[in-house]
Amino acid sequence: MICNIIDRRTRPYRWREVNAILEATSHDNACEDADLQPATDDDLTYDQRENITLAEAIAWASSESSAVTLYLYDKGAGTT
Repeated sequence: MICNIIDRRTRPYRWREVNAILEATSHDNACEDADLQPATDDDLTYDQRENITLAEAIAWASSESSAVTLYLYDKGAGTT
């Protein structure tokens, strides 16, 4: 379940190939002015996919059973 989307693309109109990262939304609790999400044992810690469409990134994040923050990056950026 997507709780938040952080778009870090410098080319925001590129949607055919993006890199995406999922982290538990509870990781955002330390950020200033964040809505708080309780951590659970079922939280996804981290996952990433490269060179997927924006629609695939959103569908992937939406399919998670735990609360996640979806980070979007340009192709070739954001992931290791």
